[in-house]
Amino acid sequence: MIDHMGILVSDLTRSKDFYRQALAPLGYTVLMELTKEQTGGFAGAGLGIAPKPDFWIGEGIPNEPRIHVAFRAEDQATVDAFYREALAAGGTDNGAPGLRPHYHANYYGAFVLDPDGHNIEAVFHGSTATH
Repeated sequence: MIDHMGILVSDLTRSKDFYRQALAPLGYTVLMELTKEQTGGFAGAGLGIAPKPDFWIGEGIPNEPRIHVAFRAEDQATVDAFYREALAAGGTDNGAPGLRPHYHANYYGAFVLDPDGHNIEAVFHGSTATH
């Protein structure tokens, strides 16, 4: 089981604003912020569902190749809301919400590129389709 993970972003403030809005439908908020002075060089923000952050963004040169992160959603409506909010926050469409039967029969996901081009996904592995 993965406890937490992180990616590097070119503009911490811009990315923090993007992720705050894009991940809100999933229940994520910014739970912690760290400065370079506190850590000896790392400036970043930890997002997650309280009480613990499990997704970190850190200021730096964005990872190459760009990272793919998939967040589990509770239902298809949450995937749809993630997609809408991520686009409204400045993300770029990388796959509209829908079934992806090539993964498995009930795989419902949406993909958006964050401001640095990381492929961010919300996915629901439910057993029924509503679309």
